[in-house]
Amino acid sequence: MRVPTRERREISVRGIVQGVGFRPFVYALARRHGLSGLVRNDAEGVHIEAEGPPEELELFLREIREEAPPLAVVEAVGWRPLAVLGERGFRIEESREGVRLRALISPDVATCEECLAEMLDPADRRYRYPFTNCTNCGPRFTITRQVPYDRATTTMASFEMCPECRREYDDPSDRRFHAQPNACPVCGPRVRLLDGRLGRELSVRPEDPVGRAAQMLRGRAILAIKGLGGYHLACDPFDARAVGKLRGRKVRQDKPFALMARDLEQARELCRVSLEEGALLASPARPIVLLERREGDGVAEEVAPRQKTLGVMLAYAPLHHLLLRDAGIPLVMTSGNRSDEPIAYRDGEALELLGDIADYFLVHDRPIHMRCDDSVARVVGGQPYPIRRSRGYAPAPLRLAEDLGRHTLACGGELKNTFGVAKDRHIFLSHHIGDLKNYETLRSFREGVEHYCRLFDVRPELIAYDLHPEYLSTKYARDLEDAGLPAVGVQHHHAHVASCLADNERPGEERVVGVALDGTGYGTDGAVWGGEFFEGSVREGFARRAYLEYAPMPGGTAAIREPWRVALAHLITLYGDDETLRLPLALVRRAGEQNVRLISRLVEHGLNTPPTSSAGRLFDAVAALVGVPGSVRTTYEGQAAVELELAAAGFASRGYPFRLRSEGEGWVVETRSIVGEVVEDLLAGRDAAEISARFHRTMAEVVVAGCERIRETGGASAVALSGGTFQNGLLMEQVVELLTGKGFTVYRHRRVPANDGGLALGQAVLADAVFKGKEA
Repeated sequence: MRVPTRERREISVRGIVQGVGFRPFVYALARRHGLSGLVRNDAEGVHIEAEGPPEELELFLREIREEAPPLAVVEAVGWRPLAVLGERGFRIEESREGVRLRALISPDVATCEECLAEMLDPADRRYRYPFTNCTNCGPRFTITRQVPYDRATTTMASFEMCPECRREYDDPSDRRFHAQPNACPVCGPRVRLLDGRLGRELSVRPEDPVGRAAQMLRGRAILAIKGLGGYHLACDPFDARAVGKLRGRKVRQDKPFALMARDLEQARELCRVSLEEGALLASPARPIVLLERREGDGVAEEVAPRQKTLGVMLAYAPLHHLLLRDAGIPLVMTSGNRSDEPIAYRDGEALELLGDIADYFLVHDRPIHMRCDDSVARVVGGQPYPIRRSRGYAPAPLRLAEDLGRHTLACGGELKNTFGVAKDRHIFLSHHIGDLKNYETLRSFREGVEHYCRLFDVRPELIAYDLHPEYLSTKYARDLEDAGLPAVGVQHHHAHVASCLADNERPGEERVVGVALDGTGYGTDGAVWGGEFFEGSVREGFARRAYLEYAPMPGGTAAIREPWRVALAHLITLYGDDETLRLPLALVRRAGEQNVRLISRLVEHGLNTPPTSSAGRLFDAVAALVGVPGSVRTTYEGQAAVELELAAAGFASRGYPFRLRSEGEGWVVETRSIVGEVVEDLLAGRDAAEISARFHRTMAEVVVAGCERIRETGGASAVALSGGTFQNGLLMEQVVELLTGKGFTVYRHRRVPANDGGLALGQAVLADAVFKGKEA
C-alpha cells in the first residue's frame, strides 16, 4: 500500500492563544516545515489548516505545543484529516466568530524589554510614547469587550492605524503582527494633564504632560493617574506631608499604601529582595509583593504605619515607566477609590469621585472596558503565595482536576470578593471585586458577572453561594434561585478547604484533613466559625472533627473592629470581672472598669455575644493583650493580627501548653489555657516580641496536634491549609515544616489566595459534587 506523500489536516488549538502572538508563531512554524494552508482566530481558540508531508505535519503538531510563545497557554491540540487541496503558500486569515465562544483571553501583560527599549530610544518613532506595546505585552483583558480578540472587539476600535502601524500589523514577520492595541504618536491614544478641581486640560510646554506630572509629584502634589485597569492615586513617598494629605483626603488611617519602583534596582534600595521575590516582582504579572523594608529607607512612616514590610510593584505600563524615570524616585501608587469602594476606571466617574482627593489628573483617551485592581503576593517558604489575584492573573483560567457537570456561577463571599464562572474543566475566577458592603461594589460585582458570562460563553445552570444569609453575594444568588436556577449553599470553611484542593488540582475522591483558619464564617450550628478541622473529600463532603474552643464575641461585629472586647471576654471567662479588674495589665487599665463590667454583662447574659471558634478573633485577643496599636480600633480587616505577626521575634522554639478535649466524635482545642499562659508571661514582664513568637508557635502546634489526632483515628495523611489566617507567613512556614516533619502531605494555596478571594473556587467544585451526587 502506497503511503500518501501529502496530507491536509484541520487543527484546533485551545487555551490562551489569542493576543499572544500565536498566529504569527504558527505562520513562521508552517513556513519552516514547508507547509501550506491557513491560520485564523475563531471563537474556540485558533483554527489551522496545514498541508504537506506527513512527517513534517507531525513535527509541526509537536512544536505547536513545545515552542508556543511565552504568553501562550496551550490547553489542547486536536486534528482531523481533510481533503488535499494542493495549494501553495501559508496565510493568515481574519477571525471568524463561530457558533460557540471558547477562546481564552490573556490577562494584561507588563511592558516587554523590546518595547521599553524603543520607548527610551530618542531615534525611535515611539520615543516616549506611553502606549507602546506588541504581541508580547500590553493591555488585553481590560480592553476586551467580547471574543474573538480582534481590534474591532476592543476599546482600540475607534483608533484607526496610520500606514506605518498598519504595515507592522499586517507583516507576519513583525513583532506587532496583529497586535490589537498597536498604536503610535500619530494614530494612537494620547495623554492629557487635567486640573483636579475643574477637570480642565492644562497647557503644557513643551508638550510633555508626563514630564510635567513628574515635576508636580516632586512638588508635594497628589495625582490621579489612569493606568491599565483603573486609576491610581500617587504622591512622593518620602514626603510625610504629601502622604499625610493623601491619607486624610482618602480617609485611610492605617492600611499601608503600595509603592511603585522603576525597576528591581530601585526596589532593592527600599527593601531586601530575595531571588524568589525578585523573580515575582519582575514576572509578566507584576504584582505588588510584600517585602522586608530596609532601615533608613527614607520612606515616610505614614506610607506603612508600624510595618516592617512595604508592598512594592515594578512599573508595568509604558506610562509608569516614563513617569518613574522622570520623577527619579519611587512613588506611592494606591488604588484610586474612596474607602470601601471599587477602583475608579471610567473618566467621568473618576473626576467626580477623586476630584476632592487629587490635585491633578493624568488621563488618556483609551477606554478601560473592565476595571482590574493590582494583584498582591508574598513569598512564603521560597514559593509565591497569592494574597489578591487580579491584574496580571485574571481572567486566566484555572484548570480543574475533573470536568464540571454543568455551567456554574460561584458567587464568593463578602470580604475580598471574587466570583467565578466555570464550565468543562476550567473556572474563570474574577478580578478582585472588593468588600461587598455597598451599592457601588455590588454594581461592580453584577457588571463583572455579566461580562465574564458573555466573554466565556457561560450560561449558568447551577449557582453556588455562601450560607451566610446577609451576604450581598448570597442574596444575589438567592434571587437567581427564585428565578428558577438550581442553587447550592456551601458552608464557608468547606469552601476554603475545597478551594485549596482544587487549587492543587487534586481529584474529588481524595480524602484529606482540611484545616480552615480565618476570621468569620457562618457555621451550621449558628455560631461564628473560624478555627476548623475537617476530614473528608470534595466528592463525599467534609465532617467537622475538631475546632477551637468557643469564645464570646461581645458586641458581635463590633468585636471585629475593637479587638480589646474579645480579649476582655477571655479574661472575664478565665478570672471573672472582679479579678480581671485587679490584673495589672495595660489592656485592663485602658478599658476601665465601666467597659469591663459592660463586657461582663454581655458575656454573662449572651446579649449580642455570639460564640465563635474563630482563629482570627484569638489572634485579635492576643494582639490586644500584648498591646499592638491596631488592637484598640482596627481600620482595615485583619489589622491586629497583621501587627501581631510583625511584632514577633522570629520563630520560637516552643509554644504554650494546650489540650485537646474529647467531645462527641471529635475534639475541642482548649484555648483558654493559651490565653492564660499569655497573661502569665505579661505579668512576668516578657515583651510583645517574645509572646507573639511563642503564640505563633503554639498555633502551629495546635494545627499539627489536631491533624495527628484525626490521623490516629483512621483519618487521612494529607492536609489542606486554607483561610485568611494562613496569609500569616510566620504561622504558615512553621505549620508546613512541622506537618512535613510528621509525615503529612501538605497542600497550600498556589494559584488563588487562602483568604476569601479564593472562596468561589471551592464553592464551584463542591456545588458540582452535590449535583453529581444527586444525579448518580
